[in-house]
Order: sequence, then structure tokens, then C-alpha cells
Amino acid sequence: MEQRNSKIYILLVVGMVAALGPFVTDFYLPAFPSLVTYFGASASEVQLSLTFSMIGLAVGQIFLGPVSDKFGRKRPLVISMFVFVLSSIGCVVSPDIRIFVLARFIQGFSGAGGIVISKSIATDLYSGKDLAKFFSILACVQGLAPICAPVLGGLLLSVTNWRGIFGVLVVIGIILFLVLLRFRDSLPRGKRLQGDVKERFIYYKEILRHKGFMYFVLIQAFGMGVMFAYIASSPFIFQEHYDLSPLMYSLCFACNAIGIMLGSLSVIRFRSNENALQIGVWGFLVLSCFASVALCMELHIIVVEVIFFLFLFFLGIILPTSTTLALNLERQNSGTASAVLGFLTFLGGGIVSPLTGMGNILYSTSIIMIVCCVLILVCTWRVLKMTKA
Repeated sequence: MEQRNSKIYILLVVGMVAALGPFVTDFYLPAFPSLVTYFGASASEVQLSLTFSMIGLAVGQIFLGPVSDKFGRKRPLVISMFVFVLSSIGCVVSPDIRIFVLARFIQGFSGAGGIVISKSIATDLYSGKDLAKFFSILACVQGLAPICAPVLGGLLLSVTNWRGIFGVLVVIGIILFLVLLRFRDSLPRGKRLQGDVKERFIYYKEILRHKGFMYFVLIQAFGMGVMFAYIASSPFIFQEHYDLSPLMYSLCFACNAIGIMLGSLSVIRFRSNENALQIGVWGFLVLSCFASVALCMELHIIVVEVIFFLFLFFLGIILPTSTTLALNLERQNSGTASAVLGFLTFLGGGIVSPLTGMGNILYSTSIIMIVCCVLILVCTWRVLKMTKA
């Protein structure tokens, strides 16, 4: 196929739309306490805005993946970006917390287009080593996005309010919308899905019946549940209980995101993905106990931060290994399997996030972390026993 866009343009476009998801979830985290005050809402109600954005990201991936197979990559991307701009404006002008939460769901749903379609674009255009290289660059972009988003949000919050943060998302959406108008579709008409798009959804039922695959998905979902519990509770823990400024909180968040990245990079040093997963799971469980004790005893902020860094380092080992092992079992339907993986992990995170706001946030966060870590251990033991049999 003749490539009508330059490689640099493709990399920039795919990188930007893929990074939009982390920006949707993380960019406004430093503003959580401000949103509680502005809307006169509880912490749990504000956390619902994060929950519904993640549910939107989950549902959007399931829906927009098959749609892009049927209608090409450009049209769904352009339309989803236009909706993203409108929903971001909706966030800015929301008169109450209910409208804000609804706007966040639509924002997440439209932002999911970039996450799922970006991988499809790369697969359309590259293969072999070129594809592996492209995905490695894309992984770096997606790894940097959650680090930069809250830091930038904290900096922005020092010169404006929460509306300014969503105003920036409106501008980002408009820029991406204009850039995507120049994008030449990577999926030719002859290679698009034939027949009714709903026929594609039949594959989901087959994948959901695959026990081995679903155990790895549950490991990923509970791991993401812990991560999003941390994302939802950390603004209140660091800013309200430890009196950190939005900027200092953002720096702590960035440091912990680096811990996840370092954990992911360490995976290549293990002799196998199974071995890496086992070590990651046990380390994750032990550190969850330390993190829970540190939070419940309200130890010094430095102690808490060091434990969280190590805790999330082991999460960084679990996430890529469970993903790799899951998709290795569904090579024939890797695209649909990726959508299932993305849907259930974001859904799990969306369900867990508001639970941290129930009661004392230090205790509720600690309980969620330990329960999820124990469930991860059980799923790991079951699936590895199954694969050895």
C-alpha cells in the first residue's frame, strides 16, 4: 500500500491520540479537592467523574474497534474527536456534579477512539521489526502521558482553576481534530470488514469462554483496580492528609508513574513471562501490606511515598506480563481480545475508584489494595496451574 502520510506525521498523530486516554483520566487529578468545594459534593461523588470517564473509555473501545474495521480509521477518529471537544466544553460549563459526571462519561467514550484505533493504524501500516519498533515508541509515549498529565495539571492549577484545565482539553481536542483532517486512512476500502458490523461482536462471546485468557484478564483488571484506586484517592491522601500543594502532589504522582515504567522495563530481565508474573504478584502483595500499614498509621510522607513507589514498581511488572500471556492465548483474534482486555480493565478500575471515597479514605484505600492483591494471587495460582496441567 502506498503510504500517503510521512512516518513522522503518523507517529505524531498516533502518539497524540493514544496519549489522550491518560490525559482524560489524569490531567484534572490535582483539581479534585477544588471540585469538591465548587460543586458542594462529596469526595466519592467527585471520584464518580473519574469512574464514568473510565467506563466510557472501556465501552468506547468495545464499540469503536469493530466500527473502525468496517468504516476505516479516519472517519471514527475524526467524529470521536469532534465529540471529545463538545464533551470537554460540557465539562467546563457543567452547572452541577451530575452534568459534570455525564460529560466525563462522553469524554471518556470519545477518547477511547484514540486508544483502540491507534493500535489498528500501526498494524495497518507496519509489520515485523518496523511494527515492533513503532509499538515500543508508542509505549514510551503512553508511559510518559500519565507522568506529564498530573504535573501539567498541577502547574496549570497554580495559575487558573479547574475550568482552565478542561479548557486546555478543549484546545487539545480542536488541534487533534484539525490534524486528523489531513490523515489519509490507513485501511483501504478493499481490506475493510465486509457485511454487518454487528457480526464482528460474535467473536467476543468465544473469547469470554476461554478460561485461561479470562484469568489473565482478571489479573490485569484487579491490577488496574489497584492503580485506579490509587489514582482516585491520591489527590485527597497527599493534598488533604499530608497538606501537599497541587504541584508537589503532581511530582509525587510522576515519581510513582516512573516506578511503574521501571517495573515494565525490568520484565525483559526475567527468564520467562510466567516467572516475572509470579515475582511481580508476590512483591505486589507484600508491598500492599506495607502500604496499608503506612496509610493506616499515617506515617511520614517520605515513608509513604517510598512504599508507593516500590508497590507500583511491582504493578509495572504485572501489567505487561499478564497482557502478553493473555494475548498469546488468543493470537487468532488478537484485535478482539485486546478490546476485551481494555474494556474489562477500565471497567474494573471504574468500579473500584469511587469505593475509596467511602468512609475514611486511608482505610478504604488500604482494604481495596489488599483485597485486589489477594485476588490477583488466587487468579495467578489458578491460571499457572492450568497451563502446567
